[in-house]
Amino acid sequence: MPRVVEPCVLTIAGSDSGGNAGVQADLRAVHCYGLHGCTVFAALTAQNPNGVMAIMPVPPDFIAAQLDAIFDMYAVRALKTGMLGTAEAIEAVAARLCARPRVKKVIDPVMVATSGARLLAEDAVEAMKRLLLPLATVITPNLPEAEVLLGRKIEGGADVPAAAKELSRMFGCAVLVKGGHAVERGAARRGAGERAAVDVLFDGRCARSFSRPAIERPVSTHGTGCTLAAALAAELARGAPLAKAADGAKNFVYESIRLSYYIGRRCGVLGMPRKED
Repeated sequence: MPRVVEPCVLTIAGSDSGGNAGVQADLRAVHCYGLHGCTVFAALTAQNPNGVMAIMPVPPDFIAAQLDAIFDMYAVRALKTGMLGTAEAIEAVAARLCARPRVKKVIDPVMVATSGARLLAEDAVEAMKRLLLPLATVITPNLPEAEVLLGRKIEGGADVPAAAKELSRMFGCAVLVKGGHAVERGAARRGAGERAAVDVLFDGRCARSFSRPAIERPVSTHGTGCTLAAALAAELARGAPLAKAADGAKNFVYESIRLSYYIGRRCGVLGMPRKED
């Protein structure tokens, strides 16, 4: 009988001790797609939805050793990166990924947690821009992260596709700008803003928008950025073209928020929609 080789998805990110975000959220999403997930830990955190209490970086040589162990044995078809934390970690990751041009790479430029905790050192931003983002198949910044990468404010509306196009030209990859923060900014302006969460993809040729209704008073949104990047990697691993993969990942996150539920008196977690073939 011929041997069937199943693809898997690799996450390179930080650990969330509460299981809401980071590697734990990535694995939850990958498993919902029926795929095997491999892990490389780049940082350990003590956190819950209220904040990040402590961060312990993983030594770069151990990050490299984890990557070597995975790539030596597993059929990694797509990967995503999340919290990397330091310039040294980014250098270790980039050095291994540049030797894997056939692997689809979803780079989530994680800089700040939802709670406001800084997750990327100042000097690491330049290392990410110089070494890691040019290796990406697609990057998935939220609006604040896109503003940091561009060095300017994004005003919303037609400026979002323009920003995605500018980032694509800067780093030579596709760009998916996540629109969740536009909903928050609109709510801050006395309810006068977006009533839908709109993500914008620029694939190097044209821009496409993916919209879902904003969910009022969701139980949890902690880990949505991680979940979207992991779902996008899973879609790509299953062979979806980029635009279809982005739409599928957007829908997966919407359903995850819609199905979120309480696991403590004041703590919720994203739901687990099942992805059909």
